[in-house]
Amino acid sequence: MPHNYRVGIDIGGTFTDLVIFNTKEGRISLVKKVLTTPTNPSRSVIKAISEISNKVLEELEFIIHATTIATNALLGQLGLELPKTALITTKGFRDVIEIGRQRRPELYNFFVQRPSILIPRRYRFEIDERLRFDGEVIKPLNRDELLRIIEEIAKEGFESVAISLLHSYANPVHEKIIEEELRKAIKDIFISASYRVNPEHREFERTSTTVVNAVLMPIVSRYLRNLVSNLRKLVRAEIYIMQSNGGIESVSRASELPVSIIESGPASGVMATKYILDNLGFKNAMSFDMGGTTAKAGTIINGSPLITTEYEVGGKVHVGRVVKGSGYPVRFPFIDLAEISAGGGSIIWVDESGALKVGPISAGADPGPACYGKGGVSPTITDAHLILGRLNGSYLLGGDLRVYFNLAEEAFKEKITKINGLDPVEAAIGGLKIANSLMSKIMRIVTVERGIDPKDLVLVAFGGAGPMHACSLAREIGIRKIIIPESPGLFSAIGLLVVDFKHTLIRSIRKTLDEVSFDELNNIFTELENRGVKLLISEGVNKGDIIIKRYFDTRYLGQGYELIISGDGLTHGNYLDEIRERFHSAHRNRYGYALIDEPIEIVNARVDVLGMISKPKLTRLRKREYASIEPIEHREAYFESTDEFQLVPIYSRDKLWPGFKADGPLIIEQYDSTIIVEDGWGLEIDDYGNIILTSV
Repeated sequence: MPHNYRVGIDIGGTFTDLVIFNTKEGRISLVKKVLTTPTNPSRSVIKAISEISNKVLEELEFIIHATTIATNALLGQLGLELPKTALITTKGFRDVIEIGRQRRPELYNFFVQRPSILIPRRYRFEIDERLRFDGEVIKPLNRDELLRIIEEIAKEGFESVAISLLHSYANPVHEKIIEEELRKAIKDIFISASYRVNPEHREFERTSTTVVNAVLMPIVSRYLRNLVSNLRKLVRAEIYIMQSNGGIESVSRASELPVSIIESGPASGVMATKYILDNLGFKNAMSFDMGGTTAKAGTIINGSPLITTEYEVGGKVHVGRVVKGSGYPVRFPFIDLAEISAGGGSIIWVDESGALKVGPISAGADPGPACYGKGGVSPTITDAHLILGRLNGSYLLGGDLRVYFNLAEEAFKEKITKINGLDPVEAAIGGLKIANSLMSKIMRIVTVERGIDPKDLVLVAFGGAGPMHACSLAREIGIRKIIIPESPGLFSAIGLLVVDFKHTLIRSIRKTLDEVSFDELNNIFTELENRGVKLLISEGVNKGDIIIKRYFDTRYLGQGYELIISGDGLTHGNYLDEIRERFHSAHRNRYGYALIDEPIEIVNARVDVLGMISKPKLTRLRKREYASIEPIEHREAYFESTDEFQLVPIYSRDKLWPGFKADGPLIIEQYDSTIIVEDGWGLEIDDYGNIILTSV
């Protein structure tokens, strides 16, 4: 049976998106949005898959899935109870995860609440053992004490165990013994050992990452096991999971390392942006994803997404930044994103002083915006667009979702007008302006604060709500070109279909350049590469499709944080000078200076192993004549560029093919999104069906 189709499924806060890519024809053959079922997200996945034709199911190559299950569990979603988890650590260090970095997430708030402790103190077991910083065993593991601990863990009925011993990143010998004895004594227990999860120095971050992984293992494993079991009733295709680093992995790997999928959905949107840039010949861009719950911005420079190595899951977000100390630190490669609670479902409300606010609370999928008629009573950004004539007043999703203007208007009157006197139109305009102000800040975080000039970028706007705000935001930060893909509301799901397998393996070094030889570095890289290749082959990747990239985590001796530089292309003769030059250049680019005479420390060796998947090129569409093209209607709508209502043409995107040109203001409607083209922007449909907007 030929494999002519791939399916991507992305679970969002409001909608679950499904995209089918026809690999033979190089085009999207079906897009589908269904409302997410928050208490049981797999139901919406099964519902979407069950509506696919039998022909597609029979010729399906694989399914790639992005899920929010890991994040939702740590945020306390109902129905996702955290499992009873134990921690085994070195004697004297059981309070590391509670002491942390002694950060106060809100410095002047005397009543600040830190995140709840994932493992209570009585469930943290200390064992007498000790390693030196370089891995030398100072005190052997006390095996009698270990057996007593394991006996107590079995008696108490723990579902998962985290193991994080002091300096085990340098030598995992004691962690391996504990892991082996646990598996022998307790059947089916989940074990998260730090030497497997995060073999890096920094005791708090390493322990936190290991603990988060241990807590998530039972939840994610059950979810994926049930999902695969239900999907197997419908299809025999392979199933893969999107990671936070922009690659995919097997279900078994995601079950063992759930910290790898915490931000899988947002990462897929950035990878879809990279894919469209590669096809159109652009190198530098900002991705802007505005869905039903949040807005996210990321940056692609020289064809590659920016990566960060640390994230605080479940942390409080303030103006796009995760507040340090407010969440659970996880050290894992994440695509660098700034995020804010400003989506289509974000609630517009009034505070005690009568001031208008937007978010962070969202109406989500249940009950959703007031205009959906599903019980929502609070006005949202979606309701504001409807009030202002920017959305179709009768339906969305091609008629699958009815919307009710009167319910949106009533919500504004009850929740806004009665409190501060603003009529629904004034409140809707204010809500959009506040949302745009918030979202422009996250755009500056991933550009200006990273030393990148937004004027040098194109903006790729997607998500169901992204194209409605793109023109206003681009003008605000100085971007002059916008790309709106063919299916913007399902673009993140498309990203799932154009990514590769990817794994990052790390080995701690912590030596200055003068202390390490080329042969030592090469041997470390070779060992990591062999492990990575073995992992990819176990996931079904052919050896000829594997690409390996080497990196160093480097810093000036005594610095607190590292910069990642390339480790490729080094030889016996040039490795010292080349590493110095690469690091100085990276430091100069990031901080504006380099300390030429300071010693450089190599903290970690890092290897990315990529299993390449064929990516069909987008099909060029045939140009048509547009002399007789007519709008489907004209409508009064509010435009922020002129701050007034205007009678504008409304087009159906299905009828716009390559060659069509027009100037704003105008509105384009399609199944999964609505595009607002403000005054001062010119529109053209390119050869692939993308909308290209240029500031005029």
